[in-house]
Amino acid sequence: MSYMQLCTKLFLALFGVCTAVEWCVVPAGAAPGGAGGGNAAVAASGAVPAAVVLSGGAYFTRILSRIVGDRGHVYAFLPEEQLKNCAPEETAGTRGIVGDAHYANVTVLRAPVSRFRAPEPLDLIWTSLNFHDLYDSFMGPANVPQVVVSLFDALKPGGVLVIVDHVAQPGSAVRDTERLHRIDPQVIIRTVTAAGFVLEEQSDLLRNAADNHELRVFDPSIRGHTDQVLLKFRKPREDMALRF
Repeated sequence: MSYMQLCTKLFLALFGVCTAVEWCVVPAGAAPGGAGGGNAAVAASGAVPAAVVLSGGAYFTRILSRIVGDRGHVYAFLPEEQLKNCAPEETAGTRGIVGDAHYANVTVLRAPVSRFRAPEPLDLIWTSLNFHDLYDSFMGPANVPQVVVSLFDALKPGGVLVIVDHVAQPGSAVRDTERLHRIDPQVIIRTVTAAGFVLEEQSDLLRNAADNHELRVFDPSIRGHTDQVLLKFRKPREDMALRF
């Protein structure tokens, strides 16, 4: 199954909401598929226009811009740490959307990752292949529990947080986030649920048993085919989160 076919399935399964936020970083040179595949995902999604989206990756920002339509909005989030410490080409796609009339429903936001605040209440936050970066030196590292609480606060009651990331070896915690760009899914689950989210679904859609979790995700033998976890969390309709 191609990456774009997987993306199409993801959108079919997850974009049955009115308002969305997507925060997604696709590494430079690794943008999945071509324009045709992206258009197919949008056409197949059946999403109801009127979404608000937060994104740090130009590829999915463009797709979601079309999904939400004129009645929705996409917020593309670029952490200041990424802008300062990463090669300019990593954020060029998102920065290039600014002023592009084709994406008039997209606003690019910049702030330190720990100071993220949504301009309006959100229905969906989508993070793709970047949660592990929060633990890395170029991001501070970030105060991850604080970041997750800010995501919780940004969502409407009943809103959804979707996290996709490269899987590390079981029990490795955050050992491989910097070296291999992988993370133990149990770390994500523990951190996110501690902020008050409820784990609603853990899908095997992007799993790859042939990935032994020992290679960097950019290794040519595995790039584009890594074992990935897909987690869907929901903010309770009544905010009963305990904050410690």
